[in-house]
Amino acid sequence: MNNIDYAFDRQHLWHPYSSMSHPAPVFGIASASGATLVQENGKQLIDGTSSWWACIHGYQHPVIVDAMQQQLQRLSHVMFGGITHESAIELSRQLLALLPRSLTKVFLADSGSIAVEVALKMALQYWQGRNVPQKQKILTIRHGYHGDTFAAMSVCDPEEGMHTMFGDNVTPQLFAPAPKSRFGEPLCQSDIDGLQQVLEQHHQQIAALILEPVMQGAGAMWFYSADYLKLARQLCNKYQVLLIADEIATGFGRTGALFACDHAGISPDIMCVGKALTGGYISLAATVCNDEVAAGINQSPAGVFMHGPTFMANPLACSAARASLSLMASGKWHQQVRTIEAQMRQELAAAHSLPAVKDVRVLGAVGVLELHEPVNTGVLQAEFVKRGVWVRPFSRFIYIMPPYIIAAEQLSQLTQAMIEVATLLPQIQQHSHQQTLSHG
Repeated sequence: MNNIDYAFDRQHLWHPYSSMSHPAPVFGIASASGATLVQENGKQLIDGTSSWWACIHGYQHPVIVDAMQQQLQRLSHVMFGGITHESAIELSRQLLALLPRSLTKVFLADSGSIAVEVALKMALQYWQGRNVPQKQKILTIRHGYHGDTFAAMSVCDPEEGMHTMFGDNVTPQLFAPAPKSRFGEPLCQSDIDGLQQVLEQHHQQIAALILEPVMQGAGAMWFYSADYLKLARQLCNKYQVLLIADEIATGFGRTGALFACDHAGISPDIMCVGKALTGGYISLAATVCNDEVAAGINQSPAGVFMHGPTFMANPLACSAARASLSLMASGKWHQQVRTIEAQMRQELAAAHSLPAVKDVRVLGAVGVLELHEPVNTGVLQAEFVKRGVWVRPFSRFIYIMPPYIIAAEQLSQLTQAMIEVATLLPQIQQHSHQQTLSHG
């Protein structure tokens, strides 16, 4: 039964990165289970995105659902100012047990973008507490993406990023060249020189270096050498700059390691996690720092850390995260991700020969076709729905990040759809262009 009012949706609901005057088509989802989304018309779609990389255990997992239902009957929310609760304490205990031992202080926030805002504020307050207030700039690498709020926007790519239209309202930051060395390869000299030169010239004003370890997500879908992380850690130590690892997209097994920093064996001063923290069931993020950063903040003029979201440490979200981390602790994700990686490497290899495809990349549970030209997201999204899969391309990238519990035959349907659409891309785009012209 169709209960979705598409006309109301088109008239009143603003979807991510969409136009209200020319809205892209949307597809109504009535339910979901495992790796499958069920449309309101009953058609099933295999989910290739894990709901923006978050739903790693699949939908309706009984362990997470049960934990949330039990928590809902006890305490769905309470302010965290002056109050604490078991769910926040036990979640933080579980999280710290997974992270590098040097990370000890947990700030529970609402979303990934806010976790980045919190990390940047931590870095600035830290240097105030160390009597070096001139350290006000943030260094990052090009082609990165860290969120849509204003401080997060300031460390997204300044030229090719999605936030260039906000101009002077976005704080100017410092940018090093993006690493060119591929994952699994040693560093090229230009990568070493590029980062070192910026730090050498500007370290006196740099509070922190923030980067997405190993995998740049929405900015480039690029997998770079773990040696670059080792270099970044060494240079940050040398030039007295904090290192912030944005593990919001990369954390909890997505790249084949529990955290992407593990590929390099390094520990950042501050780490941001989100997305898969709750298994994708409800929004929650965390910014975690070491004792030194916390001590500097405590000695800053404010004497306290200046941030406090209304829904900080929401008990319901914490209960979902506790259940998700318990599933991670079982260790099944190791084999699941290895199996997904091997299957994608085999099945996406055929795309290397396609004229529209510039590069094929696979790392952990991430598979990417980089195209020569940008695509129309709405048009290609509809093509994938025709093939019974949910894949949402953007810019020049057709990619999948499926739930870890996906079955082999479901993953094959996803990879086959990617190959088919990439093969037919010239015809699809030509047909879309002709339709646009005919509709004026």
